Amino acid sequence: MEETLLLVIALLLPLTAALVVTQTNPYHALVMRGILGAIAALIYALFGAADVALTEALVGTMLSITLYAIAVRSSLSMRLGVLEGSPLLEAKTEAAQRLLQQIRRGLQPLHMRLELSAYESVEALAAALRNREIHTMALEAGSETEEYRLLTRVPRLQEILAQQTLSSEVLAP
Repeated sequence: MEETLLLVIALLLPLTAALVVTQTNPYHALVMRGILGAIAALIYALFGAADVALTEALVGTMLSITLYAIAVRSSLSMRLGVLEGSPLLEAKTEAAQRLLQQIRRGLQPLHMRLELSAYESVEALAAALRNREIHTMALEAGSETEEYRLLTRVPRLQEILAQQTLSSEVLAP
Protein backbone atom coordinates (compact mmCIF):
# COMPACT_ATOMS: atom_id res chain seq x y z
CA MET A 1 0.00 0.00 0.00
CA GLU A 2 2.76 2.44 0.97
CA GLU A 3 4.75 1.62 -2.19
CA THR A 4 1.67 2.27 -4.35
CA LEU A 5 1.11 5.63 -2.66
CA LEU A 6 4.77 6.53 -3.17
CA LEU A 7 4.55 5.54 -6.84
CA VAL A 8 1.43 7.65 -7.38
CA ILE A 9 3.05 10.65 -5.71
CA ALA A 10 6.24 10.11 -7.72
CA LEU A 11 4.22 10.08 -10.96
CA LEU A 12 2.89 13.51 -10.05
CA LEU A 13 6.40 14.98 -10.42
CA PRO A 14 6.73 14.70 -14.22
CA LEU A 15 3.07 15.66 -14.66
CA THR A 16 3.50 18.81 -12.59
CA ALA A 17 6.80 19.62 -14.31
CA ALA A 18 5.05 19.37 -17.70
CA LEU A 19 2.33 21.71 -16.44
CA VAL A 20 4.96 24.24 -15.32
CA VAL A 21 6.55 24.24 -18.78
CA THR A 22 3.27 24.54 -20.70
CA GLN A 23 1.82 27.48 -18.76
CA THR A 24 1.42 30.69 -20.75
CA ASN A 25 0.62 32.81 -17.72
CA PRO A 26 3.78 33.23 -15.64
CA TYR A 27 1.78 33.51 -12.42
CA HIS A 28 0.15 30.14 -13.07
CA ALA A 29 3.62 28.71 -13.68
CA LEU A 30 4.67 30.05 -10.27
CA VAL A 31 1.79 28.23 -8.60
CA MET A 32 2.63 25.03 -10.44
CA ARG A 33 6.30 25.43 -9.41
CA GLY A 34 5.16 25.64 -5.79
CA ILE A 35 3.14 22.45 -6.18
CA LEU A 36 6.12 20.75 -7.82
CA GLY A 37 8.35 21.70 -4.88
CA ALA A 38 5.78 20.50 -2.36
CA ILE A 39 5.49 17.12 -4.11
CA ALA A 40 9.28 16.76 -4.20
CA ALA A 41 9.50 17.62 -0.49
CA LEU A 42 6.80 15.05 0.27
CA ILE A 43 8.66 12.34 -1.64
CA TYR A 44 11.90 13.15 0.20
CA ALA A 45 10.05 12.96 3.52
CA LEU A 46 8.47 9.61 2.61
CA PHE A 47 11.92 8.24 1.77
CA GLY A 48 13.12 9.32 5.21
CA ALA A 49 15.28 12.24 4.12
CA ALA A 50 13.74 14.83 6.41
CA ASP A 51 16.68 17.23 6.06
CA VAL A 52 16.45 17.20 2.26
CA ALA A 53 12.66 17.56 2.46
CA LEU A 54 13.00 20.59 4.72
CA THR A 55 15.62 22.13 2.44
CA GLU A 56 13.42 21.56 -0.62
CA ALA A 57 10.41 23.07 1.13
CA LEU A 58 12.24 26.16 2.34
CA VAL A 59 14.76 26.89 -0.39
CA GLY A 60 13.47 25.03 -3.42
CA THR A 61 9.88 26.09 -2.98
CA MET A 62 9.49 29.16 -0.82
CA LEU A 63 12.63 31.08 -1.73
CA SER A 64 12.59 30.27 -5.42
CA ILE A 65 8.91 31.20 -5.77
CA THR A 66 9.53 34.50 -3.99
CA LEU A 67 12.48 35.32 -6.26
CA TYR A 68 10.59 34.23 -9.39
CA ALA A 69 7.59 36.34 -8.38
CA ILE A 70 9.79 39.40 -7.98
CA ALA A 71 11.45 38.76 -11.34
CA VAL A 72 8.13 38.18 -13.13
CA ARG A 73 6.56 41.24 -11.54
CA SER A 74 9.41 43.51 -12.57
CA SER A 75 9.80 42.17 -16.09
CA LEU A 76 6.17 42.14 -17.19
CA SER A 77 5.63 45.84 -17.57
CA MET A 78 5.97 48.34 -20.35
CA ARG A 79 7.12 51.72 -19.13
CA LEU A 80 5.68 54.49 -21.32
CA GLY A 81 7.31 57.87 -20.92
CA VAL A 82 5.16 60.97 -21.40
CA LEU A 83 5.58 64.68 -20.78
CA GLU A 84 4.26 66.18 -17.55
CA GLY A 85 0.85 67.67 -18.14
CA SER A 86 0.18 65.30 -21.03
CA PRO A 87 -3.45 64.17 -21.48
CA LEU A 88 -2.12 60.60 -21.36
CA LEU A 89 -1.30 60.85 -17.66
CA GLU A 90 -4.92 61.09 -16.62
CA ALA A 91 -6.51 59.96 -19.91
CA LYS A 92 -8.15 63.37 -20.23
CA THR A 93 -8.99 63.29 -23.93
CA GLU A 94 -10.69 60.72 -26.08
CA ALA A 95 -7.52 60.28 -28.14
CA ALA A 96 -5.49 59.63 -24.97
CA GLN A 97 -8.04 57.11 -23.70
CA ARG A 98 -8.09 55.36 -27.07
CA LEU A 99 -4.28 55.15 -27.23
CA LEU A 100 -3.94 53.77 -23.70
CA GLN A 101 -6.75 51.28 -24.33
CA GLN A 102 -5.08 50.05 -27.53
CA ILE A 103 -1.71 49.65 -25.82
CA ARG A 104 -3.27 47.76 -22.88
CA ARG A 105 -5.21 45.55 -25.29
CA GLY A 106 -1.94 44.61 -27.01
CA LEU A 107 -0.17 43.89 -23.72
CA GLN A 108 -3.01 41.91 -22.11
CA PRO A 109 -2.47 38.57 -23.95
CA LEU A 110 1.15 38.66 -22.78
CA HIS A 111 0.08 39.34 -19.17
CA MET A 112 1.92 42.64 -19.18
CA ARG A 113 0.90 45.91 -17.59
CA LEU A 114 1.40 49.51 -18.64
CA GLU A 115 3.24 51.95 -16.39
CA LEU A 116 3.28 55.66 -17.18
CA SER A 117 6.28 57.80 -16.26
CA ALA A 118 6.19 61.58 -16.50
CA TYR A 119 9.16 63.74 -17.53
CA GLU A 120 9.42 67.53 -17.50
CA SER A 121 10.87 68.02 -21.00
CA VAL A 122 11.32 66.30 -24.34
CA GLU A 123 15.07 66.19 -23.69
CA ALA A 124 14.55 64.41 -20.36
CA LEU A 125 12.13 62.02 -22.02
CA ALA A 126 14.62 61.23 -24.80
CA ALA A 127 17.40 60.75 -22.24
CA ALA A 128 15.19 58.34 -20.29
CA LEU A 129 14.65 56.31 -23.45
CA ARG A 130 18.38 56.27 -24.22
CA ASN A 131 19.23 55.34 -20.61
CA ARG A 132 16.69 52.49 -20.66
CA GLU A 133 14.53 53.95 -17.91
CA ILE A 134 11.50 53.61 -20.19
CA HIS A 135 10.67 51.29 -23.08
CA THR A 136 8.61 53.66 -25.21
CA MET A 137 7.89 57.36 -25.26
CA ALA A 138 4.75 59.07 -26.50
CA LEU A 139 4.82 62.54 -27.97
CA GLU A 140 1.90 64.53 -29.31
CA ALA A 141 2.22 64.63 -33.11
CA GLY A 142 0.29 67.88 -33.36
CA SER A 143 -1.94 69.99 -31.19
CA GLU A 144 -4.77 70.06 -33.73
CA THR A 145 -4.83 66.34 -34.54
CA GLU A 146 -4.61 64.89 -31.01
CA GLU A 147 -2.46 62.11 -32.44
CA TYR A 148 0.53 60.61 -30.71
CA ARG A 149 3.90 59.51 -32.04
CA LEU A 150 5.38 56.50 -30.28
CA LEU A 151 9.12 55.85 -30.20
CA THR A 152 10.31 52.55 -28.76
CA ARG A 153 13.69 50.98 -28.18
CA VAL A 154 12.35 47.41 -28.03
CA PRO A 155 11.56 45.76 -31.38
CA ARG A 156 9.16 43.24 -29.77
CA LEU A 157 7.12 46.07 -28.26
CA GLN A 158 6.99 47.68 -31.69
CA GLU A 159 5.50 44.44 -33.06
CA ILE A 160 2.91 44.40 -30.26
CA LEU A 161 1.99 48.02 -30.96
CA ALA A 162 1.76 47.32 -34.71
CA GLN A 163 -0.73 44.52 -34.03
CA GLN A 164 -2.99 47.13 -32.45
CA THR A 165 -2.58 49.30 -35.57
CA LEU A 166 -0.49 51.79 -33.64
CA SER A 167 2.31 53.25 -35.66
CA SER A 168 5.59 53.44 -33.84
CA GLU A 169 9.25 53.76 -34.69
CA VAL A 170 12.01 51.58 -33.33
CA LEU A 171 15.09 53.47 -32.28
CA ALA A 172 18.50 51.92 -32.80
CA PRO A 173 19.92 50.62 -29.50
